[in-house]
Formats: sequence, structure tokens, C-alpha cells
Amino acid sequence: MEKIEHIGIAVKNILEANKVYEALLGNAPYKSEKVESEGVETSFFRSGESKIELLEATNPESPIAKFIEKRGEGIHHIAFAVDDIKSEMERLKKEGFILLNETPKKGADNKLVAFLHPKSANGVLVELCQEIKE
Repeated sequence: MEKIEHIGIAVKNILEANKVYEALLGNAPYKSEKVESEGVETSFFRSGESKIELLEATNPESPIAKFIEKRGEGIHHIAFAVDDIKSEMERLKKEGFILLNETPKKGADNKLVAFLHPKSANGVLVELCQEIKE
């Protein structure tokens, strides 16, 4: 794990949340995109070398919709940058972590992603992110 890549925050209304984070961080999001496979609309902000990802559900069955229904708005996950997501997934599996997906999938912001179950990481949803090299 190289560094914290971003912190994901679940929001009910991304346009309203964008205004809050623009005022808080003093800059506009550098990128917004839909990730159909996850049922989310995202906005990314920079804060120094770190990033904040806002996530709004685009359908009531998405993981973000379920998270907000159960827990309300707030921190959803912490993401770590990795060089080789497949080998990191294998290493973590051997360490006893529970993977939520067995193979990496395409995520937002040009990344391959994989998630660790919160039950195996002290209640925190952990995301692994590898930059897609084209």
C-alpha cells in the first residue's frame, strides 16, 4: 500500500455536497463521472496530495443507497493506492482479509478497484486502487 488514495463520502445530493466541499476545500471538483456498474455519480476533489470522492446513488439498489439508508451520509470507505492490485489482493487474502470481489473491476477516476469486507478491517470498507495504464 503506497498511500491513502482517497476517502469516499456517501452523500444524498451530489450537487449540494459539491457546494459544501468547494467552500471547505477552496476548489471545485476536478472530475465528475457516473459508474454505472456501481450505481453511483461521483465527484473528486483534491486536497494537497489527497483526494475526496463524493458518491451519490443513481438507483435505490446501489451500495451507496443502502449505506445511506442504514447509516446516513458520511465516510463510506478509505482507498489505498497500490502498484499491483492482483498481487496485493492475494497478499491480503493470505493475511485473512475477506475480499468483496475476487477480481479487480473498473472503478472511477481511471482505476482498477477491489474492496475488503469491513468485518475483516475493524468495520472499515477498504478499497484498493491501481491506476489503469493505457
